[in-house]
Amino acid sequence: MIFKIFRKELKETIRDRKTLLIMVAIPLLIFPILINVVINVSSSFSESAGEKVLKIGIIGDTNDILIQQLNSIPASFGPKEFIAYNGDSLKLFNDQKEETIDLALWYDSGFQDILDGLGTANILWAVDETNIGYSERITGYMNILEAEERLKRYDALGIDEQKLQPYKITYQNTASDQQMLGELAGGILPYIFIAFGFLGCMYPAIDLFSGEKERGTIETLLTTPVKRWKILIGKMLVVVLSGLMASCCALIGLFVSIEFLDLIPDPNLTAVVSKILTIPIIIKLFALLLPLTVFFAGIMIPISVYTKSFKEAQSIITPLNIVVVLPAMLGLFPGIELNYITACVPILNIVLTTKSLIAGNIDYILLSLSFIVMIAVAAVAVFVSFRQFGKESNIVN
Repeated sequence: MIFKIFRKELKETIRDRKTLLIMVAIPLLIFPILINVVINVSSSFSESAGEKVLKIGIIGDTNDILIQQLNSIPASFGPKEFIAYNGDSLKLFNDQKEETIDLALWYDSGFQDILDGLGTANILWAVDETNIGYSERITGYMNILEAEERLKRYDALGIDEQKLQPYKITYQNTASDQQMLGELAGGILPYIFIAFGFLGCMYPAIDLFSGEKERGTIETLLTTPVKRWKILIGKMLVVVLSGLMASCCALIGLFVSIEFLDLIPDPNLTAVVSKILTIPIIIKLFALLLPLTVFFAGIMIPISVYTKSFKEAQSIITPLNIVVVLPAMLGLFPGIELNYITACVPILNIVLTTKSLIAGNIDYILLSLSFIVMIAVAAVAVFVSFRQFGKESNIVN
C-alpha cells in the first residue's frame, strides 16, 4: 500500500512542470553554465588586462632614463604609453583621480645620478587596486629593471653574485592536486548539493500536504482504509526522492561538464576531478545526502501540515533555506575542519565530510559519526512529522 501511495504521489509530482524544473532541469544545467561563465569571464578579464595599453602619467619627461628603461621592456609584458607632466604633480594627481590616465609614476629628480652613485632611488607607483592586473604588470616591469640594475652594480663593484646568496630556497607543495582541489572546491560543491537537495524537497513537500489541503483532496485520501502512517511514508518517500534527484542531477551536470563538454581547459585539473568522481566516492556522497534529505523532508512536512495554504507554507519554508545555508557556509571558511565537534553539527558535518572525501584524507571514524548524527536528527524530524500528521486539527481546514 505504501508503494501504491508513493507511485500515485510521484506521478502527480512529475506532472508539475515547476517541480520538474527545480528537480531536474536547473540542477542538470547549473554546473555546465556556471563553469562556462566563470572560465570565460576570468579568461576575458585576464586577456583584457594583459592586452590593455596602460596610460602611465609620469612626473618627469619621456626622455628620463627610467622611462627609457621602461620603454625597453618588450611589449609581451604588456603595452604601455607614457604621458609627461613635467613636474605638475597636482595635474598628475587629478588626472588619475578622473581616470584620464591609468597609473601615475613619481620618481626622484636626480634619478640617474642616484643610481650612478650606487644610492637608492625612490619610485612611487600610484595604482587603483580595483583594476585587475595593473599591480601585476607594474611588478613585472620593476622586477626586470631591478634585476638589470643589480647586475650592473655587481659588475661595477667586482662582486660575484653567487657569493651574496648564502641560501638557495626552494618551496615544495606537499599537498597533492586532489588535496588542493578538496580545499578550494570541496566546500562549494556540497554547498550546491545541499541547496538543491533543499529546493528539491521543498515544492513536493508543500504541494503534497498544504496543496492537497487547499484543494480538499487529502481528506478524500484519509477516508480510504489505509493507515495514516502509511500515507505519510508514501508521501515522504516522494519528497525525499525529489531532493535526491535534484542533487543527483547536479552531480550528473558536473560529470558531463568535465568528461564530455571539456569546459575545464587544464587537462591536469580535469584528470584530478575525474579521479575524484569515482563510483565509491559518489556512493559515499549519496549515503550522506540520504539522511540529509530525510531531515529536510522531516522539517518541511510538519510545516506544510500545519499551514492552511500553499502560499503560507511557502512563505515559512523559503526563509528556512537561510537557516540551512548558514552552517553550510561555515564549511567554506579556512581553518574549520572535520573533528569530533564539527561532526556533531548537522549540515556542517556533511559539508566538511564531503570536503574531506574530495581531498582524499577522510577519517572514517568521523565519517561514521557524521552519518550517525544525521540519521539521529533525521529520525527526530520524521517523528515530528508523524506527530503533526496524526493531529486531526492539522489535516482538516
